[in-house]
Amino acid sequence: MKQIVVSNNIYYLGTNDRKKSLFENNWPLPNGVAYNSYLINDQKTALIDTLEFGSKEDYLNEISDQLKGRELDYLIVNHMEPDHSSMIGILMKFYPDLKIVSNIKAFKMLEAYFGISPENFIEVKEGEVLDLGYHKLSFHITPWVHWPETMMTFDTTDSVLFSCDAFGSFGTLDGGIFDDEINFERFEDEMRRYYSNIVGKYSNMVQKAFVKLKDIDIKIICPSHGPIWRENPGKAIGLYDKWSKHESEEGVVIAFASMYGNTERMADYAARLIAESGVKNIRVYDVSKTHASFILSDIWRYKSVILGSCAYNAGMHPMMEHLCHELTVINPKDKNYALFGSYSWNGGGLKSLLSFAEKMTWTKIAEPVELMGAPDISKMEGFSLIAKNIL
Repeated sequence: MKQIVVSNNIYYLGTNDRKKSLFENNWPLPNGVAYNSYLINDQKTALIDTLEFGSKEDYLNEISDQLKGRELDYLIVNHMEPDHSSMIGILMKFYPDLKIVSNIKAFKMLEAYFGISPENFIEVKEGEVLDLGYHKLSFHITPWVHWPETMMTFDTTDSVLFSCDAFGSFGTLDGGIFDDEINFERFEDEMRRYYSNIVGKYSNMVQKAFVKLKDIDIKIICPSHGPIWRENPGKAIGLYDKWSKHESEEGVVIAFASMYGNTERMADYAARLIAESGVKNIRVYDVSKTHASFILSDIWRYKSVILGSCAYNAGMHPMMEHLCHELTVINPKDKNYALFGSYSWNGGGLKSLLSFAEKMTWTKIAEPVELMGAPDISKMEGFSLIAKNIL
């Protein structure tokens, strides 16, 4: 494949995965995903993270071609999740004298997964530097962004940040590898979906990572998924700063669970009243048709959330229960909310939603709306107050 140069003697060795349907066997990948690995071919050579096993058949050959007969001296392990680390065992067979550079928490995982001898480990701590010759790599420990062993590597010479999962995105790199080669509008939704579902739970740790990086002049960001930011790394940093501060845009997400259409009619009625009140960003989702990750992404984006469920076995619908569980896990903050439900013989749907809402630190904008049987305007007066208070 064509050599892709990131900076002086820094090369991109990534690949696209268009076969995997679920990331972490959980999150849908309608646009695939890219795995990014990087090689520094200096006086000393260093590979920064690997790829998911089986995703690139010629990966080892490409490393060898780039090295041109030289040895691989170091492997920098920023994160131990298998989509970045599962080639380590095979890599060690080809380069048995390879030194693995990471932090103490990663070494415990390396021993557990690959049985690698500690003799191969070089432990680094916050701010320590590895001299490759022209390139000098400093290391910044960023725990819980998004695993406890996560760190970032910064090339102080060319100001390149190898950020692993931070600043990453779902979506394959279809020819364009760098941000100046793509239309970012295609990636922004997938970048936010990646953040909200994978990293969002640890937003407070993202802010702590920003404190560690605040004095670093970052000119290029090389994440382990998604495009490389060489033209405008500040855009990626700004988005992560905004999302990790739970800053929302004006808009509302209405998510409902409906078996026979009554709760759906309530959702559509509420949406119409809200539109008439002047809100333009309205997203209405059937939780049984749309995967929770897409709904969670828009909930992260917009200020207001309205959830509704029919009654199901004296509780809320299972798919709404799943969405609510995910919301308690990722815990988006500073949201306005309202609830609604319908039932035939038991009001368990709304009752369960009320129990969920007690776990969240959201602001209630109106009393819940609940009705028995088929909806009509006389039964749904409560939505008028929801629409009035949504702004």
